[in-house]
Amino acid sequence: QVQLVESGGGWVQAGGSLRLSCAASGSIDSISAMYWYRQAPGKQRELVASIGSGGSTNYAASLKGRFTISRDNARNKNTVYLQMNSLKPEDTAVYYCKASGRYPYEYWGQGTQVTVSS
Repeated sequence: QVQLVESGGGWVQAGGSLRLSCAASGSIDSISAMYWYRQAPGKQRELVASIGSGGSTNYAASLKGRFTISRDNARNKNTVYLQMNSLKPEDTAVYYCKASGRYPYEYWGQGTQVTVSS
């Protein structure tokens, strides 16, 4: 089992920045890729970014350049970050962390709210 806890969400004015963190605990050795998703009110959950165990990254095309995903795989630690710059009101959403464990297991965090005011 893997537990994920997100933090770093909050309120920010348009143009500002936030850094989200997602700390994994439990069977962290089983984790391969990690992801950030978001879900805005009335919309489907969408993939924001992903990062593989070796550090390869992918981004939603619309967010590339403003958002950066990174990962700390230091001993006994597995934390993924999402640096969000030049935030826009349309970035307002609940942001979720996901980890891929040994197939077919996937684990989700509880989400952290990001609100961007105009």
